[in-house]
Amino acid sequence: MTDLERNGSAKSTDYDSADTGDALTDALTRQLSQHEQVLNRVRSDRYVTKETIGPDDINDLDLTLSGKPLPPFGGGRAYPPMTPSREAYVVGFDGLDDPDHPLNWSSRKKLKITGILGFTTMGVGWGSSIFSAATLQVAEKFHVGVVVAILGMSLYVFGFASGPLCWAPLSELYGRRLPVLLGVFGFSVFNLGVARAYDLETIMICRFFGGFFGASCLAVVPATFSDIFTNEWRGSALVCFSAAVFCGPLIAPVVGGFIINSYLGWRWSEYITMIWGFFCFALIVLFVEETYAPVVLVSKAAKLRRATGNWGIHAPLEQIELDFKGLIEKNFSRPLKMLFTEPIMFLVTIYNAFIYGILYLLLEAYPIIFVKGYGMSPSVGELPYIGIIIGQLIGCGIVLSFEPITIRAIKANGNKPVPEMRLLPTIIGGILFPIGMFWLTWSGAYHEHVPWIVPTLAGLFIGAGIVLIFLTLLTYLIESYLIFAASAMAANTFLRSGFGAGFPLFADALFHNLGVQWAGTLLGCVGIVLMPVPILFFIYGKRLRKLSKYAPDL
Repeated sequence: MTDLERNGSAKSTDYDSADTGDALTDALTRQLSQHEQVLNRVRSDRYVTKETIGPDDINDLDLTLSGKPLPPFGGGRAYPPMTPSREAYVVGFDGLDDPDHPLNWSSRKKLKITGILGFTTMGVGWGSSIFSAATLQVAEKFHVGVVVAILGMSLYVFGFASGPLCWAPLSELYGRRLPVLLGVFGFSVFNLGVARAYDLETIMICRFFGGFFGASCLAVVPATFSDIFTNEWRGSALVCFSAAVFCGPLIAPVVGGFIINSYLGWRWSEYITMIWGFFCFALIVLFVEETYAPVVLVSKAAKLRRATGNWGIHAPLEQIELDFKGLIEKNFSRPLKMLFTEPIMFLVTIYNAFIYGILYLLLEAYPIIFVKGYGMSPSVGELPYIGIIIGQLIGCGIVLSFEPITIRAIKANGNKPVPEMRLLPTIIGGILFPIGMFWLTWSGAYHEHVPWIVPTLAGLFIGAGIVLIFLTLLTYLIESYLIFAASAMAANTFLRSGFGAGFPLFADALFHNLGVQWAGTLLGCVGIVLMPVPILFFIYGKRLRKLSKYAPDL
């Protein structure tokens, strides 16, 4: 062999060795990366468990017997020897690709859960506004003013405000499925109570508790989507949720107007809501599984205990001692604490609450413009809501069109969320919304000269703006506070539902005292004042999240 051949062979061997080394390095890097992701999941689950239920160290409990003699073990027996380390008996997921982990479920299973929970959420939203079409009949039947009758809608939304403070912490204790089941069942029962009520007090009480139980969907369903969808698909899933939240309250008056003014009467609007609720309850019982990873491990541990007879096998959630003081502090006060101590939570929730309040204010404003102004019948006067519904669907399409940009940013960030990328459509929505409000009220105020179709078309801008703002800010909150998504949703739902309950009560006075055009101008100007919120967080959001003790390090 010549020197040239020997040199070439040596170089070839060096190149092969280098390629093999690079391949081994890449494989090891991928393996370590997967291992680190698994560890991060375990750490996150354990952190959530500790932060939700209380301390996992018995010395932290008030019942500690430190410094006192131990009581007799019982039965005349001595204390048994200490057991081995409990870490050996703690179950976990089998790697990053464990099929039992909700993130790894099949697309068909995820879509089934998304469809059922989205349909259920739409029913809850439907229930909030179906009563608005009945206010005149209820006021006449029980001999009260229209504003008193509107309380039936406002009290329902007040239930939305208070319910999440119960349902969200419960979902972090016992999983997502139980609160949704209890909530949907209670929602259905209390809607039946409204349908069968023969005094105004019963109607008001049942409407409040219908909203209280229905709020389980508003607080828990977004967290459920966060459980089963990866960063790339979470935004698309939340589009379905937001469409349900906003389309339900606007479809209800359109359909309800025809039901109430038919031979069926206003009670059948509540009967239909009740039927919807019980149907969704049956779907959840039959087809929706638990999605909260720590609770999924509890089920796995129970199966292994039964199969092996080893009573020591348990999940991380089961090794935490329930501490009532810690339970109250970390679960029921955390949503409010997050709301008033986190700048992101506070400003985003204020913007979201204003937009949500506008949705329910429009349920009273549209009849003023189209029924009283244009002289339409109560049933036909509800049809212009279709403009807002179409605008909302357009807004959902705009959000989905931004998903490829967001996904590229997530991949560039090592498959970690980039919450600020969700705010790009918010900026567009912030521009469209005040335009729509000015258009609706200034054209609707001059009904003698402007055809009804002109203010109806303004609904396209209003609907698109509402969805673009609400949906993207909701997704931004969830991705900013992934571990405490349910608590973030509870705080958000609490404040926005308060706005949603209050706005309809002053809508009639606002539009009659200021005039349609100036009332719309006031609301549009508030929208303009809030426009910089997404821009500020797009620039400074990452810096603020690093200062937060609730936001994960992304």
